[in-house]
Amino acid sequence: MDGRNARDDWWRHAVVYQIYPRSFADANGDGVGDVAGIRAKLPHLAALGVDAIWISPWYPSPMVDAGYDVSDYRDIEPVFGTLGEADALVAEAHAAGIKVIIDIVPNHTSDQHALFRAALAAGPGSPERELYIFREGRGSSGELPPNDWQSNFGGPAWTRVADGQWYLHLFAPGQPDVDWRHPGVRAEFEQTLRFWFDRGVDGFRIDVAHGMAKDWELPDLDGLEFPLPEDAEHDHPHWDQPGVHEIFREWRRVADEYRPSRAFCGEIWVGRAHRLAAYLRPDELHTAFNFDFLMAPWLPGELRRVIDATIASHAAVGAPPTWVLGNHDVCRPVSRYARDQHGLDPMARNLVHYQGRPADLALGGRRARAAALLMLALPGGAYVYQGEELGLPEAEDIPAEALQDPVWFQSGGTDKGRDGCRVPLPWTAAGESFGFSPDGAAAPWLPQPSDWAPFAADAQDGVPGSTLELYRAALTLRRELGELGDGSLEWLDGGENVLAFARPADADGVRFQCWTNLGSEPVELPAGEVLLASDALDADRKLPSDVTVWLHG
Repeated sequence: MDGRNARDDWWRHAVVYQIYPRSFADANGDGVGDVAGIRAKLPHLAALGVDAIWISPWYPSPMVDAGYDVSDYRDIEPVFGTLGEADALVAEAHAAGIKVIIDIVPNHTSDQHALFRAALAAGPGSPERELYIFREGRGSSGELPPNDWQSNFGGPAWTRVADGQWYLHLFAPGQPDVDWRHPGVRAEFEQTLRFWFDRGVDGFRIDVAHGMAKDWELPDLDGLEFPLPEDAEHDHPHWDQPGVHEIFREWRRVADEYRPSRAFCGEIWVGRAHRLAAYLRPDELHTAFNFDFLMAPWLPGELRRVIDATIASHAAVGAPPTWVLGNHDVCRPVSRYARDQHGLDPMARNLVHYQGRPADLALGGRRARAAALLMLALPGGAYVYQGEELGLPEAEDIPAEALQDPVWFQSGGTDKGRDGCRVPLPWTAAGESFGFSPDGAAAPWLPQPSDWAPFAADAQDGVPGSTLELYRAALTLRRELGELGDGSLEWLDGGENVLAFARPADADGVRFQCWTNLGSEPVELPAGEVLLASDALDADRKLPSDVTVWLHG
């Protein structure tokens, strides 16, 4: 492993590549990606230049929510492979200089987890039920849910069992929430952390990190929406509860026992910069996803506001920002940026939010390339979701009968959910599944668009100007320039439609600059060496619309 990735603070600057294992690469031909497929594609990841990979859940699961319903946290789902193969992957990734981060899902388990099955069997009032959130119903005979909470996937957040009690599930009914007040729950997850840390895993991405603690009075929402406004004087009853911080302080103490340091990244949807920063205090989580940046429209004022707020709030607690454009839960950036960016819902992250807005995918691809260079020039770390380095758009026309996301079913067929960003990757321009599976294998678990050949990795490999080569060049430069300097940033005057900033000067007094034109007219660039541009500059060295350039000067 290279010296930089051996440092205890490797997580402060890492570019992390997210792997959604079902859709990354299928080695055994069953139409579903697997650990063997990931191992086979490590050369692609090494050539890309990423510092770490984050693997979405690979645990045994009934797959009610594509693996985010875990039935055993200390094994590998047989569809994906074996524990021995996972160990081999960790060793091979480390040999290639790549850290390995895996998902942990602590807000809920599968309803097939041994602890939940025991809770159902034991009945009301039993110690087994205390590990989950069971309550009596309301109404004359308990026929109504205990409160008005709603599932994130649609419908009530409560399901009634045969003995009349109800259990809480903020997501699908197959994902019962656990009670984090219970010492047995805390011990169970600490054992899981140690199990994987001892096997060489370098960190965890924490699913729904803001949802693990609840207001245990379980009050009605009464229409309360989330995120709360910045100046809210009260808390939401099941998101971003103060009690979650004690949990993460316990987890941090576990991670700090290991060398090099193991690291956590929280999936934290809070909508308030100071509340996000609270999770990143020195004795809590190392990093958190910057969803404000992900959801910011392609508008200069909004992007600058988010960047400034992010840097300021993270600096207050000494934490590095992270920057992210997409993941397995949101519409791909190419397709988000392909739409009109004005007047969007503040939570516009899924395809449903863009219904009725025509898409210009060529424009979306151009903006996504510019956004990638902007993101990678900012201080801190960054996350790249599989396929972004290929410029993949959202698969928007998956037939209804092929959709598998529980969002589709629980919304009554009104929200296609997240399947469009989870379609298996195209590795080769030719082949029955664009190289995702061996030819003659089972069809991919989600259908691929028929026009994806130009996006295939082999169609872009070595091709000047391709999105793949743009990412490779950017990550190479980022490493050569020492992650572009320290954590500071100085804004430059490029005009109202331009985001331009400089990072600290190097030993020779030369500063790295990043210029992004979000306006409709070309703008004049300052003097300096052009290191990289997301698309061609004009002949007179002007920066065209929707292009980012890196300069040295």
